[in-house]
Parts: sequence; C-alpha cells; structure tokens
Amino acid sequence: MALAGTALGCTSRLHAATDTAVRVTALGDSVAVLSGAGGNATYVRGPTGPLLVDGGSAAGSSALLAQVARISGQRGVSVLFNTHWHVDQTGSNLAVGKAGGRIIAHANTRLWLNTTVDSTWQKQQFKPLPKAALPNDTFYTSGAMQHGDQHIEYGHLLQAHTDGDIFVHLRDANVLVVGDLLAVDAYPICDYVTFGWIGGMVDANKALLAICNADTRIVPGQGPVQTRVDLQRQHDMLVILRDRLYELVKRGYSADELIAAKPTQDYDSRCGDPLLFIRNAARGIAQHQRQIPGVV
Repeated sequence: MALAGTALGCTSRLHAATDTAVRVTALGDSVAVLSGAGGNATYVRGPTGPLLVDGGSAAGSSALLAQVARISGQRGVSVLFNTHWHVDQTGSNLAVGKAGGRIIAHANTRLWLNTTVDSTWQKQQFKPLPKAALPNDTFYTSGAMQHGDQHIEYGHLLQAHTDGDIFVHLRDANVLVVGDLLAVDAYPICDYVTFGWIGGMVDANKALLAICNADTRIVPGQGPVQTRVDLQRQHDMLVILRDRLYELVKRGYSADELIAAKPTQDYDSRCGDPLLFIRNAARGIAQHQRQIPGVV
C-alpha cells in the first residue's frame, strides 16, 4: 500500500503544542513521517506490524496511533524506537508497551524514564513512566535489524542533546532519523540536566554527517524533513559557537556575561532568540570543564 504524502508543518520549538491532525509525508512506499502529534514520528511498514521511530507526545498518541492504523491497515505497533527520553518522543510508550510491543532505546534513556527528572531549564518535573511504558529492549553502542523491506541500523551518540541520544538509519530508504540532534530554524538545545552539552552536540553532528550522503532525507525531532546540507550548516555553526563560548569561559565569563557578549549574533536572524541556547550551553560546559583544554 503506497502512502499519500502531504506537506509537513514547520515548528522549531523543542516541545511544540499537539495538533490533533496528524499529517503524513511519504518518503517511499513503506516509509513516512507523521507530524502534528508532538515530535515527528517516522513510520515503517512491516509484515509483523508497523515500526515507529519516536511516538509523539502523550496528548497526541491516540491520534498518532490511529493514523498509523489507517495507513498500515494493521492494529498496534510492533516496534517503537525512542531517540531520547523527552516527552515529545515517548508519548506512545505506554500504549505500545501495554500491547506487548518492543520498545528500543539506549540504556540511559530507560534510566531517565524510570526516575524523577527535575528539569530546571524547563521549570518542570517529570515523573517516572509506568513499568509497561519503559523501554524493554535497551543497548549501549549500536544494533541492527530488518523490518519489512528496510535494513535498519541504530547507534548511540554519547552526550549531545541528552546522554541517551540515538540515530536510526533506514538504509534502503536512505532516511536518517536524528531526533533533536538537528533543529529547524532554531538553535539546538542541550539538556544539561541529563548531560547534554555543546561539545557532544558537535561530535554527534559530525558522526551523523559521516553516515549520510547528498540524497539522504534527515528527519529531525520537530519540523520538515531536512538534507545533509542542513545538517552540515548546523554543524559548522556549532563549531564556531562552541569555540567562541569556550574562549569566553576561559576568560571567566558568567552565563549573564556570555549572553551580553552576543556570541550568537551572526545566527540570530535565522535561529531566533539565543537565550536558552547560551544558558544551557554554559551549564553544559561547566559540567564538562575537564574535557576543555585551558579551562580550570
């Protein structure tokens, strides 16, 4: 059954409001991006049931899973990947887990979902998920599987957006799902509470660039499908901003002084308000001082 595609809506916020109209963008006969139910969800058709990479928000889960059933002609989701622990990626965990589905995530993602996270930068506390909603198939480095006509490879990207970020590469469709490691028309946010930081984000972007080619469709956590050019542009920006921030930190700048120095001003017209990006980057750098040459 071929998929009918419609244009993706664009949003650049980390946690966007749920749209009950789940939109479908086909990336081939068996692969599609579903948007409007929290974060993007990537669908892969398979003989044992649909596979999803990310499951949207809890508020959008019912609409998302209903759309999956419509385009697949099957009930339920057999496999669900969590690219990291945030709520716009894990909202369908409970429904999939209770139905006996396989939930794959990095081991650190399961740890965060199984504890209370006091997210100071989001000014919100996240409670542990019920046992049925926790990832039931965790890994540490990488893995591979076959689902329908797609050979799927996945791997951990260390401490970047969080410390449990993974990519999922649909090799046959040439689709790379990267979660919030790539932002659209916005600054990528490093969640320092769960050990994300700008140095790791640069390394993760570099690793992702090595996986894809000029024809790869890249699915971000929010917003429309991107290209390798978009990923390269973010990587190059982050290298410059990382080096600027490192230099200012070496001079002893506080977070407020970093903001006043306007290290991001070359990119603000495209990426918007840099306040959260800079504050989170500063906290992440403080947590990783020993990894930064010249910082004591």
